Amino acid sequence: MKFREFKKKALENTEVRKEYEALHDEFNLIDQLINMRTKAGLTQEDVARKLGTNKSNISRLERGRGNPSWSTLNKYAAACGFRVKLEAVEDGRASA
Repeated sequence: MKFREFKKKALENTEVRKEYEALHDEFNLIDQLINMRTKAGLTQEDVARKLGTNKSNISRLERGRGNPSWSTLNKYAAACGFRVKLEAVEDGRASA
């Protein structure tokens, strides 16, 4: 079974779909971090050097391990030639 088929079948399960959707924003942030770095032509080591930290910290950040501060996200983005922008969007789900 190919991954797309597996994913489609898995998302038919209501509980799986709920968890998948709950992690969407986190996965999106991780994708954005990696895209910034690769567009800048930088390695994790390059970003770590610019931030004065270890490569393992950059790797952990890009894997979604931990809870980075706003300052950390700003520094990471700046090291890659980007800036962070916060956007608030209406949830669209009914409040309980």
